Amino acid sequence: MNLYPFMTEILQIMIVLGISPAFVGWVRMLKCWSQGRTSAGLFQPYRDIRKLFAKNVVLAENASWVFRFTPYLVFGTTVLAGGIIPMLSVDLPLSATADVIVLVALFAIARFFTALAGMDIGTAFGGMGSSREMTIASLAEPAMLMAIFTLSLACRSTSLSQIVTVIFSGQIQLRPYLAFAFLAFVLISLAETGRIPVDNPATHLELTMVHEAMILEYSGRHLALIEWAGMMKLMLFMALGAVLFFPWGIDVTATAAGAVRAFLFLLLKLGASGVVLVLIETGLAKMRLFRLTEFLGSAFLLATLGMLAYYILD
Repeated sequence: MNLYPFMTEILQIMIVLGISPAFVGWVRMLKCWSQGRTSAGLFQPYRDIRKLFAKNVVLAENASWVFRFTPYLVFGTTVLAGGIIPMLSVDLPLSATADVIVLVALFAIARFFTALAGMDIGTAFGGMGSSREMTIASLAEPAMLMAIFTLSLACRSTSLSQIVTVIFSGQIQLRPYLAFAFLAFVLISLAETGRIPVDNPATHLELTMVHEAMILEYSGRHLALIEWAGMMKLMLFMALGAVLFFPWGIDVTATAAGAVRAFLFLLLKLGASGVVLVLIETGLAKMRLFRLTEFLGSAFLLATLGMLAYYILD
């Protein structure tokens, strides 16, 4: 029995759990530097999570099991998504049994229960954030599926490992539909991870909140799990874009040296992704809610153009 795929799977999940706070700290640090402010440091997210785990949980009297169960479900589904995306190797046990549709469904489950938890307490801001979140999801999820389906058509599979293998092997050359799909994926990633111009994760104004409005009532370890899951989700979307469109350095040899090389390439890609993300957020302002339909509609249009370009040119 070959234990290498299982060891790589465990290593990848540990990397997702351990590196995601540092990636968020890297993004925050770059953003502070670009705005001429002093940064709290690369490891501040770790200190925040540790402090939240040390605090007691405060629950409302009318909180149901949905409110209590949601943090654990969101954290678990995010970790499971981290085991599906082939960040280090294409030979992963979970990746072989799941595809693009399963990945989107995992994120949708987490979003659905987060929206339910936001409405469960009955506060005005929780319901407002849930409504906004589901509006964004109804536009972002079809666009994401359309963008990745463009790659699936070219690679003849919806499996993430197969897509990465085909693109890495050079069977697909640079084509217009890849550019359209990549641009659509960038816009969708900003919406799915709640970044500017769709949402501002650092906002303190309740009327402009989307994701933060749904978790205002959480505290202690529940808030720590949700915040940690949000950090992992941001890292996973950056890693997903890197492995789908720039799969250089991925381990296809099933060796320890290949896994180490893939990890180093992953760090470089995440670092570059953080720089690009900061440039986007620094150069743009948060959009009004009613303009998000145009933003996400543009993402769906780009993904559709990519699929049409595939049928026309190939």
